[in-house]
Amino acid sequence: MTEVLAEPDWLAREAAHVERMRRWTVPHQQRRARGEKHPVLDFLFTYYSHRPSHLERWQPGPGVALAGPAARRFLDRKGYVSIPDGVMLDPAGFSERKARTAEFVLGLLSATASRAPRLSCFGLHEWAMVYREPADSVRHDQVPLRLGSAGTDAVVESLDIRCGHFDAFRFFTAAARPRNELTPSRETQIALEQPGCLHANMDLFKWAYKLDPFVPAELVADCFELAAEIRTLDMRASPYDLAALGYPPVRIETAAGRAEYARAQAEFARRAAPLRARLIAHCHSLVSAAP
Repeated sequence: MTEVLAEPDWLAREAAHVERMRRWTVPHQQRRARGEKHPVLDFLFTYYSHRPSHLERWQPGPGVALAGPAARRFLDRKGYVSIPDGVMLDPAGFSERKARTAEFVLGLLSATASRAPRLSCFGLHEWAMVYREPADSVRHDQVPLRLGSAGTDAVVESLDIRCGHFDAFRFFTAAARPRNELTPSRETQIALEQPGCLHANMDLFKWAYKLDPFVPAELVADCFELAAEIRTLDMRASPYDLAALGYPPVRIETAAGRAEYARAQAEFARRAAPLRARLIAHCHSLVSAAP
């Protein structure tokens, strides 16, 4: 059954989405024009490959018709068709490749949601990415390490590393990899991801935009904004000194800092759960409707 949105309603939703996302996209584009790097926020547009222009772009998702003459501009986009009630996504545009992606995301997120959060990693993945690296080879060489190279290495050597997220683990230095309690791989991703992991919760944004335009823009935006907040904790708990940029450290090298990190991690797991559930339900709907 097709939902029909009146023109004033969908125009208001579109305008609200564009304004919401330009809070993030405009400063990023301005920094890029100046050739200025940002060690915290660039990640949202470089590691994640959704273009700023696509993040700003509103779409209603499948099964929704946009009424009124203004909707005809959606016909300039790939995958939209005209119907008697207005303009909507063509269900036939949900390709076999998109269906495979939806099936993978459904399996991954369902498995993740079935597990209890683990809150004992303390953000050591960022420390493991610079362990025993020369100072000029670290990922964010434009900012100093809070404890210096030797102090950073000492923290890695004093704590247990329990990273189960492959896309974090794959950036570990060669010296750090054997120190991890797990050896995550792409093949073990579904078996290992868990809802306390900061990166698994940031990745909800990735899984939402991978299905674009078959996910409502508001869900993509909700996942993006959560990822932006999680990224802040991720880097505040990192070995980098970002205080001058307005990011006071979470000192995970101390017991108090580790407790602070775990509390914040638990709160993000709580907030990510309903977004994960929405994506699971959406993927289930897409997979069920696929030919």
